[in-house]
Amino acid sequence: MMFDVQRKAQFDVQSISQNFAVSFNYEIYFTDSLFSLKNATLAQVIAFDGERKPKKIIAVVDGGLLEFWPDLLQQITNYAKFYAEVLTLAVEPIVVPGGEAVKNDPLLLNKIHQLVEAAGICRHSYVLGIGGGAVLDLIGYAAATAHRGVRLIRIPTTVLAQNDSGIGVKNGVNAFGKKNFLGTFAPPYAVINDSAFLSTLCDRDWRCGIAEAIKVALIKDVGFFDFIHEHTTALVRRDMDTMQQLIYRCAQLHLEHIAGGDPFEKGSSRPLDFGHWAAHKLEQLTDYNLRHGEAVAIGIALDSTYSYLLGWLTYAEWQQILNTLAGLGFKLYVPELAATSSLFAGLTEFREHLGGELTLTLLQHIGKGVEVHEVNMSLYQQAISLVHQFGKYL
Repeated sequence: MMFDVQRKAQFDVQSISQNFAVSFNYEIYFTDSLFSLKNATLAQVIAFDGERKPKKIIAVVDGGLLEFWPDLLQQITNYAKFYAEVLTLAVEPIVVPGGEAVKNDPLLLNKIHQLVEAAGICRHSYVLGIGGGAVLDLIGYAAATAHRGVRLIRIPTTVLAQNDSGIGVKNGVNAFGKKNFLGTFAPPYAVINDSAFLSTLCDRDWRCGIAEAIKVALIKDVGFFDFIHEHTTALVRRDMDTMQQLIYRCAQLHLEHIAGGDPFEKGSSRPLDFGHWAAHKLEQLTDYNLRHGEAVAIGIALDSTYSYLLGWLTYAEWQQILNTLAGLGFKLYVPELAATSSLFAGLTEFREHLGGELTLTLLQHIGKGVEVHEVNMSLYQQAISLVHQFGKYL
């Protein structure tokens, strides 16, 4: 039996309206050799909270770092002893595996929760997350869900984490075969970018973060895209000054969007995920052998090609985008792109993850994103073919 809305007047309904705003503020610091005893950045960040007694901290470290920074755990311990008036290391630093696989293991999430509980970490204590984007996603989710949120200081150690994933307000882990199915919106207390960590990245991880810079440049800043295009050779040669400029501008554009847009994604728009609907699915289809930045580069190539087929990008713009990606060393085609039934399931998952209607960002011009709510599957299949053909001639 259907409820007759006309009968609603028969019910005596009372309500109380609640409305309030919460202001968030956090700083992104740029430094070098953070755990050098001469570098007081971390101690100063913690001292800024105005409370005089030393604060408890725990440190969770990406295990992938230890191959290149074997003394890192000891450096953290020594740093805490040197700045004992400000901070106290509640337990020895713990290590978790690096890479996307860390987000697929619920036991690791539980391990961090257990550490928070055993160390007596409270909402006025600090969790230091030190590592790449996937590890920071896990640590951030753990910190946000312990005591309904303890203070998190992110210390990103990859290009991608320093200019994108490590500086925003999102945390999450994978579940049910879906990327970031479980997660929170929880701004960090602070983010500290240490350029020293970039010097030991492998070429793949150095390159991956550039994909996110290209993404935000394509939808927001043609001048920034021109900078990347013109400095492709310098980036490939791993010129640190060029990379630092790229990281700073990319981070700036991301934070401007968060501040002026929809930081907690209450609506259906998600422009900073340009190229990501396919990227997320390709990561899963390749069993995460494809790194996030590599998948994003393919997703950018695909959505740029689709934009070109729609008549929005000129041929010259389309070629410039793909040539820039290829010139940086990105592979723009993987066999999983041809599995269109599985790939296009990513569109449904993308919509479900955000809710509401399907909303994709495409390119009207370089530097100008535009939102669409419907896609032409046949045209997307043509786009896949064009990307494949482009890759054959590299």
